[in-house]
Amino acid sequence: MTRASLNKQPHEVASMFDDVAERYDLTNDLLSLGQDRRWRKEVAKAVDARPAQKVLDLAAGTATSSLPFAQTGAYVVPCDFSLGMLQVGKKKHTWLPFTAGDATRLPFKDDTFDAVTISFGLRNVQDTDAALREMYRVTRPGGRVVICEFSHPTWAPFRTVYTEYLMRALPPIARAVSSNPDAYVYLAESIRAWPDQPALAERLRKAGWSKVAWRNLTGGVVTLHRGFKQS
Repeated sequence: MTRASLNKQPHEVASMFDDVAERYDLTNDLLSLGQDRRWRKEVAKAVDARPAQKVLDLAAGTATSSLPFAQTGAYVVPCDFSLGMLQVGKKKHTWLPFTAGDATRLPFKDDTFDAVTISFGLRNVQDTDAALREMYRVTRPGGRVVICEFSHPTWAPFRTVYTEYLMRALPPIARAVSSNPDAYVYLAESIRAWPDQPALAERLRKAGWSKVAWRNLTGGVVTLHRGFKQS
């Protein structure tokens, strides 16, 4: 079984997600105590996909995150660099245009999408800033980006409890339900090492995004960042 390290070598991360693909959605539901469903609903609201718009869903995995966009009548492209995740997703949703791609070198032309979104995947990309620039490149002028990612709880006492849960409770739960529990140790470590809300917002600005803002969910356990590409 593969366990990626925090230097996030792409082949290690892709192989790790290949290993957990079959039960990934179920495991996430259990580890988040069902909160992941609420978070994805908030992402769908923030993206605000409309009929005939083009939406790029990065780190889409099995395309669970892509379905709400498709249901609005938008044309959604689920993109991921884990072939194992894409294969599982394609079995479930044969009609979606699954695409293999690296977030730092996207296989799309400039100014293609009305919206680009990534949920719980940006922190697994080796070069965050390159990914933010690529998202900007493939977004049309006037388009938007929405990033949903684990973040830093804003209330200090809860932040301490949450960190303890990540490093102590999460691995035993993962061992009970996941085919590769070591992958979830990496995921816990990557959450703890991720930049806080203002730091990620600044990186978005440096990549070219304007009107950058964020909104905390579940007390900052998860944060939605949004930005726009100037017309």
